[in-house]
Order: sequence, then C-alpha cells, then structure tokens
Amino acid sequence: MRTITDRDPETGAKWEVQLRKGCLELAILASLWGGKLYGLEILRRLESDSALIVSEGTVYPLLSRLKALGLVRSEWVESDAGHPRKYYALSPAGKQRALEMAEIWVRFSSSMSKLLAPLAKGK
Repeated sequence: MRTITDRDPETGAKWEVQLRKGCLELAILASLWGGKLYGLEILRRLESDSALIVSEGTVYPLLSRLKALGLVRSEWVESDAGHPRKYYALSPAGKQRALEMAEIWVRFSSSMSKLLAPLAKGK
C-alpha cells in the first residue's frame, strides 16, 4: 500500500512535522513529570519514550517559552564532569497544565482511534 509520503513526499512530510510539533509541548512537559532533567536528557527522553527526534534548536526555545509562561523553572547545577548544566523542572502550574493537556490528548486520541478503526481494517 502506498503512503501519502510515497505519493507526495512533501505533503506527507509536512503533515507529520506539523503533527509532531503540535505534540511537542505536551511531550516536554510529560518528560519532566518524573523530576528535573537537563536539556540533553530531555532530548534523549523524547527520542526513547516517544520516537520524537527533535533538535536542540527546537527544544531550547520551547523550554524558554515554557519558562516565561511559568510552566517550567530552571536552575544551573555544578557538575563533577565539567561545566554546569541547566536543569529544568515543572512548576506547580506546569504540572497542572501537563495534566490538563494529557486529559485533552487522551480524549482526542481515543476519538481519533475510534474514527480511524475502519481504516485499519481496510488494509
């Protein structure tokens, strides 16, 4: 079966990029749910737990925006291995926002799964 990317690589790739971008804020908040992480750990968590492969140039500006919104806080921590690292953690408002976004995501993905179920049978 040919995919949208096979027929029109540009359109298929753009759609997937937009879908991933739309999920990135929730993914970052979720990656911080378990505690503070520095930037590279966030990138690794996104890749290992969600298959979201994003660049530092995408994540750091988003972390700055989340910080400006009061959803994330950051602190510099000295490292035994060399230079200090900037750790990020959810603020109380960030935890609340993550819960709200997760609830919306679960509702949305459940309804989409129901809508898409007949398409899975069409393979």
